[in-house]
Amino acid sequence: MHGGRGQREQGRYALTESGNGHVWGVCAEVEGLFREPRRATYELLGWVPDDAEVRGWVGHRVWLVPDDRTLDAWLLEDAESLPGRRPGDALVLTGMDDYLGPPEGHRGLVRLHDRYRWLGSCREFARVLPDERAAPSLVLRGLSPSGRLRQALATGTRRALDLDEAWLRIRDDSGEPLTDRLLRPTIRAWRPSAHGPDLIDLELDEELDAPVPGHARPIWDRWLAGPPQAPGLWAGLDTRQREAWLDLVRERGCRLPYAALPAGRVYELDGRHITDEPSLFLALGEAVNGPGGYFGGCVDALADCLRGTFGYTAPATLLWRDIEAAREHLSHVLTPEGEPYDLVALVLEVLAEGHMRVTFT
Repeated sequence: MHGGRGQREQGRYALTESGNGHVWGVCAEVEGLFREPRRATYELLGWVPDDAEVRGWVGHRVWLVPDDRTLDAWLLEDAESLPGRRPGDALVLTGMDDYLGPPEGHRGLVRLHDRYRWLGSCREFARVLPDERAAPSLVLRGLSPSGRLRQALATGTRRALDLDEAWLRIRDDSGEPLTDRLLRPTIRAWRPSAHGPDLIDLELDEELDAPVPGHARPIWDRWLAGPPQAPGLWAGLDTRQREAWLDLVRERGCRLPYAALPAGRVYELDGRHITDEPSLFLALGEAVNGPGGYFGGCVDALADCLRGTFGYTAPATLLWRDIEAAREHLSHVLTPEGEPYDLVALVLEVLAEGHMRVTFT
């Protein structure tokens, strides 16, 4: 899957017992990590768009807001509009919901927004049941097994092959932790691997809850090669890919150790490319912690970082260059319930509460 990196890549993936940290084995390739996740499908009946036609990718977070406010808004993540599947006046959306989803057969007007604008409304909606399909397994190819794993395979009983709870730990080619996935794996099969002697291909009866979709694969390939060495490498990405970049920044950033920086520092923020919410937090993260750096992925996380857990020591100064771009795109965003607010003003308020003085150029 990702070859030619030598000894470091052999341990890119580690299957690790969650309780005591025992490493069941390490490998360079995992089959089933990169695939499209299961998505819910909804038909929005009586669809009336607010402005432009809703096509293709709709938004990272799309909220369905009952007009009568008798119920809370419902979230559909990474929403897409399906072309060619519009029965009558319906809009068909797919995305990840909370497994329960909106209440079936809800009657009454429901409005939709993507946090930046209202998209339209429908009079009711229905969930389309997905086609039945076998759950794909996870295959660790070229795995170097531990002695305990070899013993479990030799025993071969159902109890021995149940690994209970484990983490799939993922490191980049520089050896730094990048992210992980929690599993409850049972060994389905194993066989000698073509990757080398004494290695096996281990098939787990486990479907990842959060596989890496196709649009995020180039971002992962970039980060698996090592952390970025220059700031702003995300600037040319679209919002969907910026969200994928921010996800890895957050997951990696929450695993790294941070040395406390001295108080009184001056940080410089390049605001030219802040045109959506992920770019705001990517730029802030790089201003404080350098290329690929993390300093919050939302307002609440930013407030946590300002308390000093991610290298920052108050007081400090942030020199924000070209804030006009952020104000143009983020001064009128929507809460889940659809209430407008100024995200830039809110971030400035949180920075001030964290004793970071902001100046503009």
